[in-house]
Amino acid sequence: MASFPPRVNEKEIGKLLLNLVDHTEVVRDLTFAPDGSLILVSASRDKTLRVWDLKDDGNMMKVLRGHQNWVYSCAFSPDSSMLCSVGASKAVFLWNMDKYTMIRKLEGHHHDVVACDFSPDGALLATASYDTRVYIWDPHNGDILMEFGHLFPPPTPIFAGGANDRWVRSVSFSHDGLHIASLADDKMVRFWRIDEDYPVQVAPLSNGLCCAFSTDGSVLAAGTHDGSVYFWATPRQVPSLQHLCRMSIRRVMPTQEVQELPVPSKLLEFLSYRI
Repeated sequence: MASFPPRVNEKEIGKLLLNLVDHTEVVRDLTFAPDGSLILVSASRDKTLRVWDLKDDGNMMKVLRGHQNWVYSCAFSPDSSMLCSVGASKAVFLWNMDKYTMIRKLEGHHHDVVACDFSPDGALLATASYDTRVYIWDPHNGDILMEFGHLFPPPTPIFAGGANDRWVRSVSFSHDGLHIASLADDKMVRFWRIDEDYPVQVAPLSNGLCCAFSTDGSVLAAGTHDGSVYFWATPRQVPSLQHLCRMSIRRVMPTQEVQELPVPSKLLEFLSYRI
C-alpha cells in the first residue's frame, strides 16, 4: 500500500491528495492525533465526530455519536489516548480513542461550550463557554479545579445562559503548562496563570474568534471576525523545577495513579494541580 502522504516533487506541491466525504453538514473543526499516526478527527454540525485514517487512503474508522446538537470543537490529549469535544450544549464530552467509546460527560457550564484544549502534560483540560467562564478540569475524574471568570461578580446561571455580552470564544494552553489565553466578546484577550484566579495581563481585541500559542509559547496569535490576525508577546516566566517535575510525572501518570503514590498529602495535592 502506498504511504500517505506520498512523496512528491516540487511541481506536485499543492495537489489534492484526498477528499473525505461523509459529513452531512458543515465541518467546524479538525484535529490530528499528536502521535504521528495520521489519525484525523472531524467535528461537524451534523452532531457527529468522524475518525479518519489517512494512512489507509482516508478510510473512515469510526463515527462518534453522543452530541445532541452541533459540534464546535475537538482536541486530542497529548498522548492521543483521549479526545475532548464540545458544542451547542452545556456538556463536555470525553472519548477513549483506543476503544472509541465515551468516557464521561463533564457537567458544570451554563451555556454552549465552544472551545477546548489540553495542557501539555494531559493532566488538565480547559474549556471556554458562552457562560462567561473558562473551566480547568481534571479530565481523569471530571473535577473542576479552577474557574476563570470574565464578568465580575459572576453571573447567575440564568444570566450566564443568555446573551450576557461576555461570551468566551476561545481558549488555548501555553506549552509551558502554566499559562492559558482566552478571548471574549468584551473586546479583550486575557492571559492567565493556572494558579491565580485573575488575569496576569490583558490586551484589547475586537471581534476575537480564535487563538493559539506558538510552539515556544512566546507569541499568541488571535484571529478575528473581520479577517485579521493579531500577535502578542506573551507573559514569560521560567517554570520552577517543581512544575517541570510535575509535568514529567503527569505525562505518564493519570490522577488515579498519582493518588496512590506513597508520598505526603501536600505533594499529592501539588501533583494533582490542587495547590
